[in-house]
Amino acid sequence: MIKVVNIVKGTFLKWRGEPVVVAEKEFYSPGKGSAVIRLKLKNLQNGKVIKEVLKTTENIEEIQVLHQKVQFMYKTKDNFVFMNPFTYEQVEISTELVGDLEVYIKEGEDYTVALWEGKPVELQVPKKMSFKVIKSEETVKGNTVTGATKPVTLDNNAVVPVPLFVKEGDEISLNTETGEYAGRKN
Repeated sequence: MIKVVNIVKGTFLKWRGEPVVVAEKEFYSPGKGSAVIRLKLKNLQNGKVIKEVLKTTENIEEIQVLHQKVQFMYKTKDNFVFMNPFTYEQVEISTELVGDLEVYIKEGEDYTVALWEGKPVELQVPKKMSFKVIKSEETVKGNTVTGATKPVTLDNNAVVPVPLFVKEGDEISLNTETGEYAGRKN
């Protein structure tokens, strides 16, 4: 059991018999009455988001998940297949579980999968990843403003705004939490 006040974003819990991960936590203290904790919980089995308000004195059951390093191998119709590089054991993760992270999945890259009771419940991608610019509009010299951006297409088919100096063929870093440009690789 864990006290509600000690919960942080990313904590795995058992809520009403279902495994969940804390997506957001907010401490709220009204003018009158006792303080409460507002939680946004993501169900690990069906992906639904649950909002709950709990007293700071309450306890919740914390679950233990095993974090395992895996490497992406290939995609089937319904699953992404990863391999544990130490045991060569394969882990299949459904496309529903991968969700929006699909644009960050690259063959041969390392990821972390959270396993609960032997089943994958969450895929974690690195905070920064590199991608190659495959399509970029040319900019006209003198047609710049401080902080100006242009859209480019990356090798993962994502379209992101980048500074005007980025050109086709450049390799750039993306922040995978926000999907934003994080720098140019040398």
